[in-house]
Amino acid sequence: MQAVILCGGLGTRLREETEFRPKPMIQIGHRPILWHIMKLYSHHGVHDFILAAGYKSEIIKQYFLHYEVMDNDVTIELGRNKTIEIHHPSVEEQSWRVTIADTGETALKGARLKRVARHITSDAFLVTYGDGVADVDVTKLMAFHRAHGRIATVTGIRPVSRFGELNVQGDRVAAFFEKPASVDDFANGGFFVFQREILDYLRDEDDCDLEIGVLEKLASAGELMVYRHNGFWACMDTQRDVDQLRRLWSSGTAPWKVW
Repeated sequence: MQAVILCGGLGTRLREETEFRPKPMIQIGHRPILWHIMKLYSHHGVHDFILAAGYKSEIIKQYFLHYEVMDNDVTIELGRNKTIEIHHPSVEEQSWRVTIADTGETALKGARLKRVARHITSDAFLVTYGDGVADVDVTKLMAFHRAHGRIATVTGIRPVSRFGELNVQGDRVAAFFEKPASVDDFANGGFFVFQREILDYLRDEDDCDLEIGVLEKLASAGELMVYRHNGFWACMDTQRDVDQLRRLWSSGTAPWKVW
């Protein structure tokens, strides 16, 4: 199964960081948060990634282009037939296949997903945001999605704050409300699983959103199910969020580090 990670937003609320790099490339420890997300998926056997990039996409491309050289000891023989020997590369990350697609600087999430459709080869695929970490059991999430047979699964989290509300009846999402003023139920924590049919709900225009419109329609049609996650979840929305994630990582107590 492939994992699409939405990496293209401007990250305006973290301007002190995103002036120089895209939000998913903000470092937690010595690694971008994007790497942390990919490590979670890889731990559960997902090694094929599609990065829907946009703002400063060249920085993401450069990171993965030079990843093995920058991350390991190397021996370089200079000259016309220059060779590079990489010493002791990570076996797990050698299995990663990373497709980086430039989906535009101003596109909303639905448009970004539509624009990477040509790279999606599986009937079902995973999608998440490029700024959130969690200890979600992706294996169980995929099994849950396969079992119910609907078009979409969203991971529901608690506590609810400023994120989209999921009105849940059993395992079915009866209604989806993006960022309501007050909420009393599960929230949209990302970590989606979609069938290819969702691509028919999307448009290529920049103003095509994922949550507002598409997930609302799927919920109304009974095609959106919720996988309840009661463990750790955090997003990186403000500098305070960044600092907290960095503290957890540096202290060796990062709950999302399951690998």
